[in-house]
Amino acid sequence: MTTDPAASLRQSFYLLVGTAAVAIGFGKLVGAENVFEPSRYRPPTPASYGADRDPGLVPRRTWPVERPEPTPMFGSNDRSRWATVKALVEDGTYSVGHRTNFQSQTDYADTGIIFRPDYESLDKVMRPDTGKFYSSKPPLLPTLVAGGYYALHHWLGWTLDRDRWPVVVILLTLVNIVPFAVALGLLAKLIEAHGRTDFGRLFAFTVAAVGTCVTPFLTTFTNHVPAACCVVCAVYPLVRRNSNGSTGEALVSGLFAGLAAAVDLPAMALVGGLFVPLAVTRPREAVLGFLPGALVPIGALLYCNYTAIGQLEPAYSEFGGGQWYEHAGSYWKQIKATADPTGRGLDFANEPKDVYAFHLSFGHHGWFSLTPVWLLGVVGLAIQAARCGPDFGRAWASRRQTTGPVWTVPLLGVLAIVVSAVVFGFYVWRSSNYGGSTCCARWLLWLTPLWVIGLLPAADWAGRSAPGRVLAALLLGVSTVSAFYPASNPWRNPWLMQLGEQLGYFRY
Repeated sequence: MTTDPAASLRQSFYLLVGTAAVAIGFGKLVGAENVFEPSRYRPPTPASYGADRDPGLVPRRTWPVERPEPTPMFGSNDRSRWATVKALVEDGTYSVGHRTNFQSQTDYADTGIIFRPDYESLDKVMRPDTGKFYSSKPPLLPTLVAGGYYALHHWLGWTLDRDRWPVVVILLTLVNIVPFAVALGLLAKLIEAHGRTDFGRLFAFTVAAVGTCVTPFLTTFTNHVPAACCVVCAVYPLVRRNSNGSTGEALVSGLFAGLAAAVDLPAMALVGGLFVPLAVTRPREAVLGFLPGALVPIGALLYCNYTAIGQLEPAYSEFGGGQWYEHAGSYWKQIKATADPTGRGLDFANEPKDVYAFHLSFGHHGWFSLTPVWLLGVVGLAIQAARCGPDFGRAWASRRQTTGPVWTVPLLGVLAIVVSAVVFGFYVWRSSNYGGSTCCARWLLWLTPLWVIGLLPAADWAGRSAPGRVLAALLLGVSTVSAFYPASNPWRNPWLMQLGEQLGYFRY
């Protein structure tokens, strides 16, 4: 029984703010619809609003002649996954389309789900030896969601064509909203256990609830929310208040770490980051618990991937050349052939790597500029890392014990720093498109729970003075603006990018 008189009030705060955050996400999901925004289309006449702007700022897209099909599916990314779900349940295949005469460069025809206007997507690949099209997204998550759609389709007779809204709302509630609620509940327990001040605890939880760019993706079928929630579930057994370092805890941690990697492939760095210290200090739990747990979802991903496209390597591995992506008529082939590099847009950003790295960190898609609470997170993670040495020394000294906690929050801070650096460096090295048209550096979102926990020491420090609390509140305010700016659609550019383009600082 706690002797802290403020504990009950903090628990009430977690309950109320967490409930509000989950309700906001659910409300946005229920009302989700892909809306055509007039400002994002070319003005129809010289006298129309926006027609007198600099030609480089005038949108290239033209307004549809006919009414588009109403849909709660927002863009290429989620439509690609929904096409796989539909194909699996209704057609019994991962293939979402087919090309007749696929060896020809001109005389061919494409048919299938992925070419229908309401499922059309750029996120597709064509297997060059069969002419069949598949989603370019890892297939495990769509396979799991297809299980839910199978029940709705076969038990209730619902279809994604006729009953689109109830199907999407029910399935995304199970995939996004419920896991988000569970993750907030577990984070509240970790924050309560490891925070040292009222302000620090309440600040960190508020950030988790409404101040990160995970929130916009609650309404869309993508891997970012499930991956972030799996990260919470992976670290919780290891650093919870009464952790005993058992094989069962390691098994649960491995299972969710592996699932995070299976739905968001760079999270494989988390699997390695959690496994190595555990193997050094507690090899029995690592080998008999964590490792088998992680291999289950990773093995399921490999099985689904081989079943889908006939190889263990993900479709992503074919990007950058070859016919999987750059077949005749594909968007990726056409955009690379564009004579004017400035007309290629974000998908092929024509800029040096140092500029790209800046915009991913402090620029228009910046981890720190869009969510400046992470500036406090850097301070907090540094404080945690400084505390790590003695903790790991004790863990090493007690490595022969069969019970007792192995992981500590300071060690988790070191993990967050190392894994974040690895993932950030990987994307700077291997990519150039910021994840396409989207509201943030979405590839980094699965790291969010690690940074929320990392906030605690800095938030505790900021809460000790009035200027510190004001600074923390301002950083939270800007972060919340970034989270709610794309209120209707997460697949739109960040407010910083739109502002920079309007001021002429950059154009894509």
